[in-house]
Amino acid sequence: MSSETLPSIGEMMAASVPMARTLNLEFTETTAERAVVRLPDQPDFHNHVGGPHAGAMFTLAESASGAIVMAAFGDQLGRAVPLAVRAEIGYKKLAMGPVIATAELGRPVAEVVAELDAGERPEFPVNIAITREDGAVTGEMSIVWTLRPNK
Repeated sequence: MSSETLPSIGEMMAASVPMARTLNLEFTETTAERAVVRLPDQPDFHNHVGGPHAGAMFTLAESASGAIVMAAFGDQLGRAVPLAVRAEIGYKKLAMGPVIATAELGRPVAEVVAELDAGERPEFPVNIAITREDGAVTGEMSIVWTLRPNK
C-alpha cells in the first residue's frame, strides 16, 4: 500500500475518537512538529454566552495534542501505547465563533524515543494554544503524555 492510500492522521482520529466526530473537528495540519485542529462554530456546543463550551474547547485542544503525538510517535505503536497523564487548561479570553487549537511538542522526538529504547516510560509535554479566527489567544493548555511500553 502506498502512502498516498493511507488515511491521514486526521481521518484516523475522526474514525477512532468518537468525540472528534461528535464535535466535527477539522484536522487541518498534522506533522511531528505541529498539529492544527479547528472547531467549527456550532450552536449545539455553545455555552451560556454564545461561544464554544469550555468542554468542547478542552476536547479540541486534547485532540490536537493527540494528533501531534500520533504524528510524532505513530511508528512506536507496535511497542508502546500513548496515554495522556495530566492536563491543565487556562481560559484567557472569551471565545466566539470557530476556534483553532495549535499543538507543539515540548521535547524532541529522538529524546523521547531514546528513553523508550532504554526501557523507560518517557513523559513529554504538548503545549496547545487555542485561538479565535482573529488570532486572539482564548486559551492555553498543557498535556503531559507518556509512551507506556507494551508488556
